[in-house]
Amino acid sequence: MRVAIIGNSGSGKSTLAHRLAADRALPTLDLDTVAWEPDKIAVPRDQADAKADVKAFCETNKAWVIEGCYAGLVHAALQFSPTLLFLEPGVDTCLANCRNRPWEPHKYKSRHEQDEKLEFLLAWVREYYAREDDLSLVAHQALFDAYAGPKRKLTTLVGQKLIDDSMLLETS
Repeated sequence: MRVAIIGNSGSGKSTLAHRLAADRALPTLDLDTVAWEPDKIAVPRDQADAKADVKAFCETNKAWVIEGCYAGLVHAALQFSPTLLFLEPGVDTCLANCRNRPWEPHKYKSRHEQDEKLEFLLAWVREYYAREDDLSLVAHQALFDAYAGPKRKLTTLVGQKLIDDSMLLETS
């Protein structure tokens, strides 16, 4: 099983990726870990280096889950024919999820540091629908539309059961 998940911040990508990885013992790549310079705030890595890391992860593992909001990095994984899941539950759900997100120690040194960035994150989530960059709805929809492999756009996530195997096998 290979799964690539894309969507806005707060759409449920990490939650879904962790659930799939735990249920099926799959390695997971959070694209934030390759998109940004380590130990630096908001310093993007060279795109070629980040894409090389994605490709190496995909080649090294027979099955995997990749998740993030970077259309270009997800595109690099699509050559390995994963199921592409595009999460788009709407701005209100994304904002609520961001407000309730647990501490992410791989991104922030403390919960306090993460909370200090919340207002910036909420503004970022709202702008998803107006931006036209690699991290926007426009870019995600274009990636989804162009992908000829198995794919599914999820606009609602019901209860705690985010996804099942039938969703991974269906295409849209």
